[in-house]
Amino acid sequence: MFFVASKLLQTFLLPSNMIGLLTLVGLFLMRSRWPRLGRSLLLGSGLLLVVVGWSPIGRAALATLENRFPQPAVQGDVAGIIVLGGEINTHISFDRKTVALTDAGERLTAAAELSRRHPNARIILSGGIGHLLVEQAKTESAYARELLVQIGVPENRIELEERSRNTCENAFESKAVANPAPGAKWLLVTSASHMPRAIGCFRAAQFPVIPYPVDFRTQPADMWRPSSSIADGLQAADLAAHERLGLAAYSLGEGTELFPSPQSR
Repeated sequence: MFFVASKLLQTFLLPSNMIGLLTLVGLFLMRSRWPRLGRSLLLGSGLLLVVVGWSPIGRAALATLENRFPQPAVQGDVAGIIVLGGEINTHISFDRKTVALTDAGERLTAAAELSRRHPNARIILSGGIGHLLVEQAKTESAYARELLVQIGVPENRIELEERSRNTCENAFESKAVANPAPGAKWLLVTSASHMPRAIGCFRAAQFPVIPYPVDFRTQPADMWRPSSSIADGLQAADLAAHERLGLAAYSLGEGTELFPSPQSR
């Protein structure tokens, strides 16, 4: 129930979707007994579109998430590398009979590079089928393994965790697969904006990991620089809102930290 509710809530509360819904309601009210309210909603949705789309708000919110966990200098032996799902579009992969990457594809290229640097580390791909409407039986982790093998990672080094549907399930199910030894060094690879939510879940699962963020989307100047297009601004705002809503939902539903800090408590 929590999985379904969180997916639906996040979809409706994304800034771009909220602006669209306000526009639709405004248009409907223009043909009703409340045309003045309809005009007000249309005006409000237009202003929100311009402000959220062109202002630095979305990129600044995204940069705050990305700056939370800097990429570490990894030294010494590494027991394993956990790569969270989100880099494969399973719908397109299924329909096109290929491995289709999302914008988060750097998670896999980084994993391949880390596997080269740490040849004795286990590689765990974490991610099942995280969609409300499931059309295919093949998991995201299975597709990710295909691609890693294609670019040269030995198949016998790759382990799959295929039960999880969201980030907190990633953490608990990955721990079950890894069975980490006390004091062992495990790297967690995911997008920089997603890292705070992921670390909160892994701490809740009592699985100590070293955050290794990749897939950065912002620059320092983005904290004050307007977006080059409304589409870019909305995309950044949607991604930042998705992560913030996820942090809030997991804090309420899973008891994780609302905004995990680099130093564990």
